[in-house]
Amino acid sequence: MSAVDSHTAAPGGSARAAGIAMAIGRFLLIAITTYLGLLAVTFFIGRVIPIDPVLAVLGDRARADVVERTRREMGLDLPLIEQFYIYVKNALSGNFGTSVLTTNPVMVDIRRVFPATIELATVGTLIGTLIGVPLGVLAAVKRGSFIDQIVRVIGLVGYSVPIFWLGLLGLVLFYAKLQWVAFPGRLDIVYQYTFTPITGFYLLDAAWQGQWDVFRDALRHIILPAALLGYFSLAYISRMTRSFMLNELAQEYIVAARAKGLSETRIIWAHALRNAAVPLITVIALSYAGLLEGSVLTETVFAWPGIGLYITNSLQNADMNAVLGGTIIIGSVFIAINLLSDLLYQVLDPRTKSA
Repeated sequence: MSAVDSHTAAPGGSARAAGIAMAIGRFLLIAITTYLGLLAVTFFIGRVIPIDPVLAVLGDRARADVVERTRREMGLDLPLIEQFYIYVKNALSGNFGTSVLTTNPVMVDIRRVFPATIELATVGTLIGTLIGVPLGVLAAVKRGSFIDQIVRVIGLVGYSVPIFWLGLLGLVLFYAKLQWVAFPGRLDIVYQYTFTPITGFYLLDAAWQGQWDVFRDALRHIILPAALLGYFSLAYISRMTRSFMLNELAQEYIVAARAKGLSETRIIWAHALRNAAVPLITVIALSYAGLLEGSVLTETVFAWPGIGLYITNSLQNADMNAVLGGTIIIGSVFIAINLLSDLLYQVLDPRTKSA
């Protein structure tokens, strides 16, 4: 009996291993193809915009022989396909050239500014999730009621109102008038020369070092821009939560649970929301990726020294190495989060797995 079992188990185990290998291969193929597409788009954007990278480095008054020599040194005299090959090779090694604005390697600048964007997007996503999920559940439970209409209006406003307008309005009200929040930036100037960050995440670093005055100051600076990003995240998360919950509340197992006499609170939070949590995790992950790539206007309004403000300043100074390097990094993070969320969805939801 055991011999038969081992004989029949082997094909099943090999089939399972083959399925896992195919899933990993498919995942890697999609990731590589998408990333190459991102590199192709950024490369051709850098070639079609009316900005000469040589003149951006040398200035408009450089001699013609110097311009030609620099063009050859930068490889801009090579055929386009060869330029693209060099561009891809440098990008894969993390070499995006030197920033004209800061004279630093672009990757050094990105490592310096990106933690600020991650911290801002993380706090914004936490705010959007902690408020958006309960609002979506409440709207689904009270479908068609006044509460449902209010939640839907909140989401509609979040999608419709420009974030830079809300940012300026928030600064006028909460900073200039009420003085509840600090001025734009990450820290007061008194702490900028006394606080030494470790990871670049000021809230985490200040708490780790026990500098609670710095923590409170960093919190006063981040709360308004993070709340605005959280509001836009909330609009998306609450709408999707409502949709998922309406679908779950219409299932037969909910009717069976009510017939068994389970409390409505347990049915909603322990059963319906638990099943809706699987696709909801994907929604939250995509919302987080969207905040990482869409925080340019927020960082500009609040002078937040993240990668969005870095790209904006670089674009205004024709620093295309920095612009394209920052775009590639943000696009890479978005692709990674998108693919990982899809993979996580397939792992957590057995219904998506092939037989």
